[in-house]
Amino acid sequence: MSTVRADAFGTGPLSRAAALIHTLVIVEALLLLTAAPGLAGLFLLAPDPANLPLAALCLLPLGPSAAAALYALHHRGGDLTELRPSRVFLRGWRLGAGPALKLWAPLLGWLTVTAFTLTHFPATGLPGWWAFLLAVTGVGSLLWGAHALVLTALFAFRARDTARLAAYFLFRHPRATLGALSLLILTAAGTALLTEALPALLAAPLLLSLLRAGRPLITETREEFTA
Repeated sequence: MSTVRADAFGTGPLSRAAALIHTLVIVEALLLLTAAPGLAGLFLLAPDPANLPLAALCLLPLGPSAAAALYALHHRGGDLTELRPSRVFLRGWRLGAGPALKLWAPLLGWLTVTAFTLTHFPATGLPGWWAFLLAVTGVGSLLWGAHALVLTALFAFRARDTARLAAYFLFRHPRATLGALSLLILTAAGTALLTEALPALLAAPLLLSLLRAGRPLITETREEFTA
């Protein structure tokens, strides 16, 4: 009669899948909890371009929360008996909230200016190709922000060094950038077709996908830019 080793419990495929689901649920709940004040205000705002600055303020807490979620997902365990996602999330928030905000706040400010200009573009008197240029710049800024968020969550660089690395990796690892772009398009399409709450409800799986897309830049950063 076969026996099961005691130390094998919690390490099989089903246990790893259960561990992943458990981690995603806990991280999602903590992300929503820590970003709740801003998200609540965001959903109360009317969809009016005049509210764009207020929307940016409401999104401020999301940057540190997303960085903490990335940290927790990156350091998640596969053993069902050794899961501490809430503890890891809080550690990531404590370590990364300040650095994330240093990059997240300027990014939100720039995206707010870009969106406000596009929504009031006829009043600017600029030629039409400027609108296309602004839109491309806005998308590029979002992709840069995705790389910067991953780097901020996992590495302890100065803000300006993280910003430079994120810009460098936009072209250094096009597959990672295209992966982030695919997630951006998927999120935008789902929001438009289903509900505006979709990015918040699926934040943890989306961030896990962003981590997997960003593996090349994470590996190179660890090997080339850390001691």
